[in-house]
Amino acid sequence: MNRQAQAAVLLLTGGAILHTGLTDLYLRYVKAGLRPLLLAAGVVLIATAVATVWYDYRGVRAESVTGTEPGTESVTGVESGAVTGTGPHTHREPRVAWLLVLPLLALVLVAPPALGSYSAMRTGTALQEQPWGFEDLPPGNTVRLSLVDYAGRAAYDHGRSLEDRRIRTAGLVAVGDDGTPYLVRMALSCCAADAQPVKIGLTGRTPPVLRPDTWLEVTGTYTAKRTRDPVNDGIIPFLAVTEAKPVSAPRDPYDESWNG
Repeated sequence: MNRQAQAAVLLLTGGAILHTGLTDLYLRYVKAGLRPLLLAAGVVLIATAVATVWYDYRGVRAESVTGTEPGTESVTGVESGAVTGTGPHTHREPRVAWLLVLPLLALVLVAPPALGSYSAMRTGTALQEQPWGFEDLPPGNTVRLSLVDYAGRAAYDHGRSLEDRRIRTAGLVAVGDDGTPYLVRMALSCCAADAQPVKIGLTGRTPPVLRPDTWLEVTGTYTAKRTRDPVNDGIIPFLAVTEAKPVSAPRDPYDESWNG
């Protein structure tokens, strides 16, 4: 891989990263707060590509002025092969360097969806107890809560702040091996590689047919029913559903509130 090819790979990689960071596509890979770093990385790669082309161009101009061919050096005597009969030569770059193109092709050609029910049901729940407790709910008969907030209150506050209130939340549909329906939100610490699910079970008036990986908004009330996650024995609370309707996937499919 010569200098021009290296510059092209850097330029295309930087451009792909910038495109990802300037659209909502980056939310499939990293948390929203890392967007500035992603954009900065793309700019650095493009600047490096431009600098590589510039320095290579300057080198070619300098060699044309001195009368040497690009990629060769002026040598004399024994070093030039006058005695040994061998001439100057250049070293070819290792072909393994072309493997650097594979991540670029993956970034340009493959746009994987956000993690869904398959990953959620094969990973233990990441529900964590909040040592500082829970804030008071806003007034009103029906309260909209994030799935993570409801799960924490139901599991560790034993529903004390949820009694006599209707709860509205949304999440990704998943179905257990025994047919139990769940709502899931994948929680991020940094990026999709460390995503972990927070799950709540659904009971009551659930839709007769639930398709995994579709988004569902449910309204219901707290129930003391709970189960244990078969993967890591974590607590999975339930919600007694009174209403349910399909909704579009949110702009950011991951939840970042669980880790503060």
